[in-house]
Amino acid sequence: MGRPALLLLLLAALVPGNSVALRPALRILGSLHLPSRTSRPAVVQNYSVLYFQQKVDHFGFYNPKTFKQRYLISDKHWKKEGGSILFYTGNEGDIVWFCNNTGFMWDVAEELKAMLVFAEHRYYGESLPFGAHSFKDSRHLNFLTSEQALADFAELIKHLKRTIPGAGDQPIIAVGGSYGGMLAAWFRMKYPHMVVGALAASAPIWQFEGLVPCDVFMKIVTTDFRKSGPSCAESIQRSWDAINRFSTTGTGLRWLTQALHLCSPLTLDDIPHLKEWISETWVNLAMMDYPYKSNFMQPLPAWPIKVVCQYLKNPNVSDSLLLQDIFQALNVYYNYSGQAKCLNISETATSSLGILGWSYQACTEMVMPFCASGIDDMFEPFLWDLKQFSDECFNKWGVRPRPSWITTLYGGKNISSHSNIVFSNGDLDPWSGGGVTKDISATLVAITIADGAHHLDLRANNVYDPASVLRARSLEVKHMKQWIGDFYVSDARRQH
Repeated sequence: MGRPALLLLLLAALVPGNSVALRPALRILGSLHLPSRTSRPAVVQNYSVLYFQQKVDHFGFYNPKTFKQRYLISDKHWKKEGGSILFYTGNEGDIVWFCNNTGFMWDVAEELKAMLVFAEHRYYGESLPFGAHSFKDSRHLNFLTSEQALADFAELIKHLKRTIPGAGDQPIIAVGGSYGGMLAAWFRMKYPHMVVGALAASAPIWQFEGLVPCDVFMKIVTTDFRKSGPSCAESIQRSWDAINRFSTTGTGLRWLTQALHLCSPLTLDDIPHLKEWISETWVNLAMMDYPYKSNFMQPLPAWPIKVVCQYLKNPNVSDSLLLQDIFQALNVYYNYSGQAKCLNISETATSSLGILGWSYQACTEMVMPFCASGIDDMFEPFLWDLKQFSDECFNKWGVRPRPSWITTLYGGKNISSHSNIVFSNGDLDPWSGGGVTKDISATLVAITIADGAHHLDLRANNVYDPASVLRARSLEVKHMKQWIGDFYVSDARRQH
């Protein structure tokens, strides 16, 4: 698997759906907030849908163009006296999804007397700077950066404080998960006068050049499978050569098509695509390994990897039996509902949202190196090849990545001068390898959630939540109350 395309979409790891111009690969990071039919329903309170006129370019003076940024507000539990504002730093998707599926904010709103604000990220959902032409070419996409998005949030907060009676003198806390968690942390770093603190859940702010080993992500995925079945990862590791051996003949390709119940017949050229699709499935399962039924990218059972590993108990069977076992394992992800007649290797999720925008971001500043050794993990070996990755980005968007820019902009691991950020990570989440998992200072705090997958703590309370996530949420609220209390103490001192 050699793979600029795989890497591009692994970086594009934030959104569910199908790629538009690139082959499907590991789209991971932001497939987090799709509505769930089988777990506790999202808490949908009454909220207002509003729009704010934003500058397309906050950092230049020549371009006067503006666009409408969508944002949502719920003030059901907000108190003008002693209240607070929780500000969701929207990531790569429709803000209504995030609003309805970030249950943690709804669950704590009354306790914190909080107004909830969900700000949509530019170039996603309805917040398109150039309307239907926003993705036309790199000239139109030039303003899709994390810096511009943070500036949008800052301008929106100024607007809210200026126009909502009682909001002007209240503490604001940034909240976000995945890429949104990165933005929450970076917002506190860049605009500390705007927010008193930030909760950055599953935020891989160190998954960049030279900060963590490029193979850490795949190692964590492998560990998840090893923990869920004694021979599970070994069976998957053996399956790649089994697929290679079957793919050498037309008869073998026909057998593979039938054994994996694929919708379209395989050709030899399809084999790299097939293996990327299977790899992406294992990664998505690691991200979505929740303790209860869920329906993010696909309807899944509770602890889905344990269910998958029930079919992968013996790596030493024949190639044909092993690949039939692999089909049964894939079927847990793609056909848990029992409604799929065949498996489509061009699809790994039920919805498509934001993939174009994130593909561009991954090709510019969000450059996250990934690799696998095939020795310490269960994947076929592949290297991080910046030149190959850059060439693919240039062919798609006419731009080349700046792999060091995020570290230059936000400090990499040199962030000890900042304060009041809680970084939460689940130990099952492969993105935790690029996250902050140890305290940096008394106010830059890491919370690790045992048996927690991708920002489990931002989901709504559930009767099947492990004690670890209940403790994590309790700690997060404790820090938020501390920040709010400190704000009001300081405000009282200023007034005297």
